[in-house]
Amino acid sequence: MTRHTTAPGRVPAAATGLLVGGAAGFLLTEAVAVLVGLAPGEPLDVGGGGPPRAVLVAAVLLCALAGAVTGLRRAERPGPHPEGGR
Repeated sequence: MTRHTTAPGRVPAAATGLLVGGAAGFLLTEAVAVLVGLAPGEPLDVGGGGPPRAVLVAAVLLCALAGAVTGLRRAERPGPHPEGGR
């Protein structure tokens, strides 16, 4: 099976996916923090570090990685591409 996209065409797709996934992960963690903060009436405090901060950072990183993988897979699909191929 031949690849339809060369390495230079995959780099922008992976970078875009990484940025979009990271932004989605950030929004996801902020939404969870707001919902958790609404239940007891106090904001979620991760200033001291520990497990809550590690979970929030890991969630953003996993979303960014998932976005990069999705971008790479979409770049490998046959079909019309922005660079003008058919």
